This record gives sequence, C-alpha cells and structure tokens, in this order.
Amino acid sequence: MGRGKIVLKRIDDSMSRQVTFSKRKKGLLKKARELSILCDAEVGVIAFSGTGKLYDFASSSMQSVLQRYKELREEGDQLLNPASEIKHCQREVASLSQQLQHLQECHRQVMGEQLTGLSAKNLQNLENQLEKSLKSVRAKKKQIFSDEIKELNSKGNAIHQENIGLQKKISLLHQENNALRKKVYKARDVNEAYQYSHEPSNRTIVHDLFAPSNLQPSQPQPQSK
Repeated sequence: MGRGKIVLKRIDDSMSRQVTFSKRKKGLLKKARELSILCDAEVGVIAFSGTGKLYDFASSSMQSVLQRYKELREEGDQLLNPASEIKHCQREVASLSQQLQHLQECHRQVMGEQLTGLSAKNLQNLENQLEKSLKSVRAKKKQIFSDEIKELNSKGNAIHQENIGLQKKISLLHQENNALRKKVYKARDVNEAYQYSHEPSNRTIVHDLFAPSNLQPSQPQPQSK
C-alpha cells in the first residue's frame, strides 16, 4: 500500500510539534545549502521556532541577501509605473557616470597626473600600489624571458644534436667515397695489367725487321791468271 496523504494542519501536541520542527528545519537548511552549491545560487533562509528561536542560513551573508532582496523588490515595485522606471534608469546612469569618473581619476593618478590635493598618506598608498604593480610586471617579464631562454636552449640543443648527426653522415660519406676510390684504382690497375699481359709477342720482332741493317757491300775478288 502507498503512503497515505498527510493532512497539513497545526500539530496540537507541543512535544510532537517541536520534534517535527527540528526535523523539518534541518532538512530545509540542508536543501538550501545543496541548492546554493549545486546551482551556484544565492540563497537565504530565515526560520523562527514556536518559542521565538532564530534559525537561518545564507550562502554568502544574510545582510547581502536581504539587501539584494530589498533592492530588487523596490525595483519591481517601481517598474510598475513609467515614471518610477525613468527615475530608476536615471539613478543607474548617474551611478555609472560616477563610477566612470572615479576610474578615470584613479587612472590619471596612476599615470602621475592630477596629484594635487592628495595627502601624504594617499600618496604613500598610491606609491605602494604602483610598487606592487611594478613588482608584478617585472615578475611577469622575468617569467617570459625565462621561458624564452628555456625555449632557445632547447632549440639550440636540438640543432646541436642535428649537427652531430650530420657530421656522422658526412664522415660515413667520406669513408664510402674513399672505399669507392680504392675500388676504382684497383680495378684500373687490374685492367692495365690484363691488357699488358695480352699484348702480341711479335711486336718486338716486327720492330727488329724494320730496324736499319749494318750490311757492307762485298769487294770483288781478283781473278787468277
């Protein structure tokens, strides 16, 4: 059987009423906390017990929640008529203009302009702020330079390793070139020796046949009487 519907009415017994309030109060505050965390919502809960004891929960601060609620509630009431809406817009414009003027003034003071009227304490605070900003800028610049140096060192090491690899390849190419040169010289010597060993042997004979002769003409012999 399903659970029966609970009739919502005041609990007559004071003890049961206090126990129920304690249990429901814990569950309500727990759900409010979960809602603020899970949904990134600004939540505020206020509860008074029957005895007048206060129980509350606020995701940020109860004062900020109430102030925000009050402002939005006033804005909602004012937006019901055009005149109130115009006044609200005018107040917003005036507030934004004032904020812009303040920011421009702060910017000029940071740039070293319009320092007249500032007290020694204000000037000291401005100086401290500038020194703090300057330290942050220098730290950022130092970090950038350090990263660039590391990157250049890494590239230099990579180029050095590549250079070593190229030198090894060049050395191997020289060795291969010398080996090929030796093979060429050896093959040429073998070829010359082969040609010399197979030359015709009658070259000298032919050369001798065509050599000039040393023969002398013979003298006639006297005849006997």
